[in-house]
Amino acid sequence: MGRAKLPRKSTNIDMTAMCDVAFLLLSFFILATKFKPPEILSVDTPNSVSSKIAPDKDVVLITIDKDGKVYFSVSDGNPTQKADIIDDINTTKNLGLSADEKKNFTNNASAYVGVPFSELKSYLDKDPTQMKNLKLPGIPVLDSTNNQLIDWIHSATTAFFNGSKKMNLLVKGDDASKYPAFQGVIKAFKKNDQMKFQVVTNPVAVPSGTELWKKNLQTGTKGSLD
Repeated sequence: MGRAKLPRKSTNIDMTAMCDVAFLLLSFFILATKFKPPEILSVDTPNSVSSKIAPDKDVVLITIDKDGKVYFSVSDGNPTQKADIIDDINTTKNLGLSADEKKNFTNNASAYVGVPFSELKSYLDKDPTQMKNLKLPGIPVLDSTNNQLIDWIHSATTAFFNGSKKMNLLVKGDDASKYPAFQGVIKAFKKNDQMKFQVVTNPVAVPSGTELWKKNLQTGTKGSLD
């Protein structure tokens, strides 16, 4: 006796629940994601084939713009060190900074220091919006008798040492900046026995046909120039 043939039915899966979950996850990531804010001080860094990523923690950053102006800043994840730095500068230079002015340096992400000590109080007295739109003269570094970056590096070195943290010293210079400003920065480092620092560059692919390109082709790795 033959077997009865059962009618075939197409499989129907209700995707409504899955779509709801997908949209919920998408909404969560959109709301929870913290986008990188635009750079307040923009510089056009030189290209390099190095693949090493610059640290983003415990950073003391020295920025040199295209006009050779020098700026000092500390990563936002180091509020204790920032507070110690501005306290030390205020005391040693007798600037008479108020608590709010010092807090403006410690808590304000846009608080690049790009002024001489004589203008620091008036600079920190401004609100964050005003600070963003100011055209700063830069920290004096060209005169060997008045290289004020020496004091900033000294205060930063002391603050990170007292906090038992390793200070990551970075230099971010514009490709069009002139050598004298960079030389003044290096002198400030040497005065504080800071012989190791990293230069922030714009990573690019290794040029084809170069020795490094041939080496990477043989090893199958993405090497970098040291």
